[in-house]
Amino acid sequence: MDESIPVVRDVDLGTARLLPDVDRPRAWLLTVDGAPQSYVDLDDPRHLEFEYTRRLGHVLDTAAPPGEALDVLHLGGGGLTLPRYVAATRPGSRQRVVEADRALVALVRDQLPLPAGADVTVHTADARAWTATAAPGGADVLVADVFGGSRVPAALTTLSFLRSAARLLRPGGLYTANLADSAPFDFLRSQLAGCAEVFAEVALIAEPAVLRGRRFGNAVLLASDRPVAVTELARRTAGDAFPARVVDGERLRRFTGDARPVADETATASPLPPSGAFRIG
Repeated sequence: MDESIPVVRDVDLGTARLLPDVDRPRAWLLTVDGAPQSYVDLDDPRHLEFEYTRRLGHVLDTAAPPGEALDVLHLGGGGLTLPRYVAATRPGSRQRVVEADRALVALVRDQLPLPAGADVTVHTADARAWTATAAPGGADVLVADVFGGSRVPAALTTLSFLRSAARLLRPGGLYTANLADSAPFDFLRSQLAGCAEVFAEVALIAEPAVLRGRRFGNAVLLASDRPVAVTELARRTAGDAFPARVVDGERLRRFTGDARPVADETATASPLPPSGAFRIG
């Protein structure tokens, strides 16, 4: 494809745009209805541009010894940024991606092809329905990064969804999710409460300004039935170009407070971001 010309396509869930980065040859920003979805550098799949993807990258880096191949399940595909990253940093990994937007999958396949040798299988399906019926115990890591526009769909916020997700993990497997919220954090706390009911260990990664309620922003949740690499994650995220804090243990229990997990009957999508919070001008 011509590296200087934007690509615009109607997809199932809106209008997708691929915008070239003038500073990095063969790097592209993917938006859907103006909301940033993915950033892909075809020449350097290890490059993670967005703050939250860098934090998810740290989670993936600390999920197992460096270079060890993993079976990774991604709910939400976008431009396949994280599958590319795992393929580059953990060669031999087997990865499955569940993405509901068939036309977006075709656009990414045609315009942003995966590198040779990447063992990535894309399933065009609804993430909630797929997790409910998939064979159990096949994933070392499950990454949930599903947004309808700029909001996490209601069906992926519930306790029953978290139980379905946990069922897909091997013993000792790791669940991680990209979420977004602001003070008073009713949504984020409900997600932490749900994870605490399903998993033995829960931690949260977020920018200090977000945790203090100063702005709306992303938060990366991680959970497992074994201890997570909190010390190493704290070191990596504190030293990142976009510094963040890791919260776990008693501090996280205080943050969660008396929040309750979300039931299917009362589920709603995550909060609508303030105007311009995740949009490209």
